[in-house]
Amino acid sequence: MSSDDAIEFEGKVVEVLTGGTFKVNVAPGHDVIAKLAGKMRRYRIRVVLGDKVTVAVSPYDPTRGRITYRPR
Repeated sequence: MSSDDAIEFEGKVVEVLTGGTFKVNVAPGHDVIAKLAGKMRRYRIRVVLGDKVTVAVSPYDPTRGRITYRPR
């Protein structure tokens, strides 16, 4: 899957899980388990509970995704 195929959602971090994963609420009743994207990890951008983030979700597995952006 290329990055062009990903569907982007705006959401809010509702839970911090182990191993650098987060539970992000993207719609009422729909949560996504997301990891930090490579550039977010490389530039040490911190994501904490309550942050608004952009999540790229695969059309093949809509329950998992990558956090690609956190606005300032």
